[in-house]
Amino acid sequence: MELFIYIFAAVFSVLNPLGAVPVFVGLTQHDSKTERSRTSLWTAINVFIILIISFFVGEYVLKFFGISIDALRIAGGLVIVSSGFALLSGNFGKKRGVNKKVANDAQKRSDIALTPLAIPMLAGPGSISLLIAFYQDYPDFMDKAIVCGAILAVAVAIFIILRSAHYLSRILGASGIVAISRIIGFIVIAIGVQYISVSVVNIFKTI
Repeated sequence: MELFIYIFAAVFSVLNPLGAVPVFVGLTQHDSKTERSRTSLWTAINVFIILIISFFVGEYVLKFFGISIDALRIAGGLVIVSSGFALLSGNFGKKRGVNKKVANDAQKRSDIALTPLAIPMLAGPGSISLLIAFYQDYPDFMDKAIVCGAILAVAVAIFIILRSAHYLSRILGASGIVAISRIIGFIVIAIGVQYISVSVVNIFKTI
């Protein structure tokens, strides 16, 4: 249970579904309730598939390109820290690649669940690198099953949050969402710093 909570908290914090609420509201403001539910469901499914593929296949991609896990952790840690600072400064959308041009283009398409919501708004480089590192950290079958369960729980949470996005937007308001995102930002920065520090220590140990 401790591992499940840790993985869930780490992945949820890096993805920050609450930060996607304003974007989701803006992109689905003219959609019906049924269409919004469908978009929420497929966004959650797409994120789950992306994260599961990253978790199981990412290690072999690293081996193909000759990238060490410590190098990935440092690079991923920098991306995660950058995302955390973006949350604190309120520039989260720009950091995740969702600018006005992308949003306008998305509004012209019928399916926005994959792009830009699943990628790059939710499942970005930070979360992908985090899961690749988790694959190395938890080699046991049971641990991997727990990680998969935590990823599924995150996907369910994404569906619930996005499905309730218009209600959350009205209840919390823009200032409430920003406040929560900034609190999550501190957690995201801490996760990134931890991964960088652990990797640096491992590199010096091998020298």
